[in-house]
Amino acid sequence: MKPLLFPNNVQFWYETLRSMSHIAYGGADFGEVVSTGERITEGDYDSWYVEWMATADRVSGEAQKALAAGHRVSARDGFLRASNYYRSAEFFLHGHPCDPRHDDAYDRSVACFKAAAALFTPVIEPVEIPYEDTTLPGYFYRVDDSGTPRPTLIMHNGFDGTAEELHFFGAMAGVERGYNVLTFDGPGMPGPRHHQGLVFRPDWENVITPVVDFAETLPEVDDSRIALLGVSMGGILAPPGPPRSSTVWPR
Repeated sequence: MKPLLFPNNVQFWYETLRSMSHIAYGGADFGEVVSTGERITEGDYDSWYVEWMATADRVSGEAQKALAAGHRVSARDGFLRASNYYRSAEFFLHGHPCDPRHDDAYDRSVACFKAAAALFTPVIEPVEIPYEDTTLPGYFYRVDDSGTPRPTLIMHNGFDGTAEELHFFGAMAGVERGYNVLTFDGPGMPGPRHHQGLVFRPDWENVITPVVDFAETLPEVDDSRIALLGVSMGGILAPPGPPRSSTVWPR
């Protein structure tokens, strides 16, 4: 399509479209995206960060006021959008991991998503998945609170996408279609990279195996019907390669 914004900068327009693509599941509002984009100086990475942070701060503040007033739906929706806007703000800081703005925007994104997650019915449960001598952050989505074992979709992103963004990339769509969904950030992905210094590894089956092990401990998971979906670069990581250990995915 013809760019509505940033006609001379493919990167800025692509990332704007990325936010727009999340409108369907509440991750953005068209007017907020366009008004933010109009304030950004094309090609200026600092301008991108400043304006997306300004929008995210405003929407997050409105969500907090809505929650304090007892308006849970409005608060949930606002926190979801703010989470995605904070993620967008820090996108072009990926080449500067020591920039304190990077961690700050990421942490605000996660905090807003967790605030929204607590307002869903059933709640979207933050989980810590045992992995070697640490844990991997993620979320477990239940179809309902009946405890009925159901087919379950495990999802992870690639390099720059977060476990939180997977909400808009397919997690809620899966729940609507009767699947429980387990999302997570693996080594090299935002959560473990920001706070644990974990980097990517080629033997991804040694990441997926403990995630599947964790899923199988959940009573709502039908362990005979587990599927794996890798998004973006995760589509390269997810398919199993040559076996490197006695416990590999799939099994």
